[in-house]
Amino acid sequence: MKKEKNHVIKNNLYAVKMLFKICPALVINKGFVKMADYVEWLFYSGFYMRFIVYGLENGKSYDFFVIYLSVAALVYMIIELYFLYNQGYIDPVFTNKVNDELGKLLFSKAQNVELRCFEDTEFYNRYTLAMDKADTRLIETVDTFWGVIFGFIAAIASFVFLFQIDKFAVLFVIFPIIGNFVFNRKLGMIDYERNKEMAVHNRKNAYVNRVMYMTEYAKEIRLTDVFKLMKKRFSESMEGISAVAKKYKGRGAINHILRCSFTFSFIFEGMLIYGSYRTLVSKTMIASELAVITSMMVASTWILIEFTDSCMKSYQNGLYIDNLRNFLEYEEVIPEDYAGDKPSEMIESIEFKNVCFSYDGKENIIENLSLKMEGSKTYALVGYNGAGKSTLIKLLLRFYDPSSGEILLNGRNIKEYELKEYRKLFACAFQDHMLFSASIRENILMRESTKEDDETVIKALKNAGVYDKVSELPDGIDTIMTKEFDENGAILSGGESQKIVVARAFASNASVNVFDEPSSALDPIAEYELFDNIIRNKEKKTMLFISHRLSSVKDADRVFLLSDKGITETGTHEELMRLNGKYANMYRKQAENYLAISMGKEEAV
Repeated sequence: MKKEKNHVIKNNLYAVKMLFKICPALVINKGFVKMADYVEWLFYSGFYMRFIVYGLENGKSYDFFVIYLSVAALVYMIIELYFLYNQGYIDPVFTNKVNDELGKLLFSKAQNVELRCFEDTEFYNRYTLAMDKADTRLIETVDTFWGVIFGFIAAIASFVFLFQIDKFAVLFVIFPIIGNFVFNRKLGMIDYERNKEMAVHNRKNAYVNRVMYMTEYAKEIRLTDVFKLMKKRFSESMEGISAVAKKYKGRGAINHILRCSFTFSFIFEGMLIYGSYRTLVSKTMIASELAVITSMMVASTWILIEFTDSCMKSYQNGLYIDNLRNFLEYEEVIPEDYAGDKPSEMIESIEFKNVCFSYDGKENIIENLSLKMEGSKTYALVGYNGAGKSTLIKLLLRFYDPSSGEILLNGRNIKEYELKEYRKLFACAFQDHMLFSASIRENILMRESTKEDDETVIKALKNAGVYDKVSELPDGIDTIMTKEFDENGAILSGGESQKIVVARAFASNASVNVFDEPSSALDPIAEYELFDNIIRNKEKKTMLFISHRLSSVKDADRVFLLSDKGITETGTHEELMRLNGKYANMYRKQAENYLAISMGKEEAV
């Protein structure tokens, strides 16, 4: 428990330091506002009331009270005006700055962590928890930090004041201490655990909500019964949320009742009974003292409530900040800012030497794999689904590192190169591609662009065989993709979208082009034309194709067949056909299927 408290304290200090680095003025302002708030309570509920009551008893003049009340009212008005100015201007401006800077920090970190993190459910959950209202929680943590400091000072001051008036009255403060430090703390822990258990259900709920309004899913939802499946998933998530809520409702209700009873009922009712007894029965307290002590007791109670509430919020926020801290302090295995030497743009060779790889230490997907590619040549990587072709590309691009063995570029381990510069050598067209809600021009260049890039973009579109389609669109290459932000945005077919992705490789100056199933959404004729364009425009680039259609890789300088966790056959298309092994068997079966389909179409005609 002590270790946990120390951890929470460190997290709160971490939040204060982070926010001070982002916006020091906000941290200072929060402290000043909290201090003024407590000073106002202490002064007007305690010292102000005591001064007025005792002044009346001692026969102070009318002019004295007018001057005193005027000064007090002026100070009160200045403080309230500052509170209003802070609420209406300072807070929104500073909060926006924090949101902007923190967002950049989190997005930068998310971009820098390796791909494995986003394929790890546990890490992804921590990431979403870190991103969830991060700016609000960070500011609230700093606010409660000052609340703890100035609340403690104000609580001590109010206790001293109460003790001076009535020594026994201080004992009533025990009730709100118990109510807040014991029961409110339990409520905070219950709330944290409840939200933690609800995270997986909330994520499923958010997914269904997202699917229901995204264009990509609209056709399937209307043509199939998948809506019922999504509805079932939604119901499951709501049932899960409900089950978690029911799990904690009993403990939550009991602790809430006890907190309210100790924090409010016992102290207010007890103080009134105690004061009334001394005033009316024992005659040991006069009415003016009862008025002052009652007023001060109310102020002390609220000060204590605020103080303990700040303590509990600091504890709770410390737990949430822990997610933020763990995410930001996570040490990337393969960070995007990985330092090293700058590789040569001239590709002499790429080599895999005895490479083994497994995800999270499980059974090897790739085992003792070795292959070598020379620069400026065309290679094809083929194999059955699940053979590990895409994994091999992930290793080549350093999304992952081999469990053992090494990958060499121009004879040097790729770990020796600066990661960003190394990846600039590759232009990739992935099968599971994504088009962004940006212009076609930007989707091809994958960066901000100007009119000077028009020639490059148009040439790439022509080579990919999709320029005619793009030129028919209202804004041509400036047409926005998807309808996410533009109701006039373009929704292209699967094949057209795939050609846009292939155009990215044509527009790139990268030394190596990687095509991962670049024609999976195309018909055989469009596929042939695409591959013909790719080969004709390869210039001096090194080309690597991954394709399940073996007819499209016949012209490769070398074909690698991946099976049984390694390269089992390698050679030109003709050499592999003469070998009469797995490759030849796959090719013949595909040829038979194409022939059957072709004959079926002719008969139908």
